[in-house]
Amino acid sequence: MKLLMHTCCAPCSVYCIDSLREEGIEPVIYWYNPNIHPYIEYKTRRDTLKEYSKSINVKAIFEEEYGLDEFCKNVIGDLQNRCANYCYKVRMEQTAKYAKENGYDAITTTLLVSPYQKHEELIKICEQMAKKYGLKFLYRDFRVGFREGQAKARELGLYMQKYCGCIFSEEDRYLHAKKKKLTATRSLKDKKSI
Repeated sequence: MKLLMHTCCAPCSVYCIDSLREEGIEPVIYWYNPNIHPYIEYKTRRDTLKEYSKSINVKAIFEEEYGLDEFCKNVIGDLQNRCANYCYKVRMEQTAKYAKENGYDAITTTLLVSPYQKHEELIKICEQMAKKYGLKFLYRDFRVGFREGQAKARELGLYMQKYCGCIFSEEDRYLHAKKKKLTATRSLKDKKSI
């Protein structure tokens, strides 16, 4: 099987590549992530993946498209559904298109390793894109190795991002942290008043 694996970042690729290699499958990693913002984050993730792929001798293809304008045009007005309606769809369609044009049999994605992604929606989109382009979707529930992969990535000194990728996911992270801090502060005040 000739497998093209959409790859969002080096840390998420660690377990995916290791486990596929254990099965005797040698993936070719494919970087196409025009949803990652700001540019410094995009560049850092891309460059970390370039270095990591060289260090483990895996073939890597990098599609250079920093797409802030296109991203904003496609998600503004529907921020709650941005993952499925844009981020997953645009990346998996481009992966499937590239795979079809370049003689690959199957596609998959490292997004399947993250417990923070919308797993079922992602599977559905991958299946749709594979079917549309006459490919096989190689499904693996990589989430079982998420912690293991993250630990190995830290040991290797890979850049570990703090949010999914889009600027709105970074905002969500800050709002979640703020809400968590506020809840903890209220809880502490409640305990002191008892």
